[in-house]
Amino acid sequence: MNDDTESLRERLTSLREEHRDLDDVIDRLAEGGPVNQLQIQRLKKRKLALKDQITRLESRLLPDIIA
Repeated sequence: MNDDTESLRERLTSLREEHRDLDDVIDRLAEGGPVNQLQIQRLKKRKLALKDQITRLESRLLPDIIA
């Protein structure tokens, strides 16, 4: 495994952790008292952007399979 692949795997792990953490924060905010919908909307948008980055990295790490 080359350094570039290892670097991508580390970045992927970091993005997955941040995505999971945002999920927890959004859940806690939604459960709590008065909810700031704008804040939750921004967090969800960030979470979606992270998911897109995760998907792109995964596709770079996994070779295309031609059926």
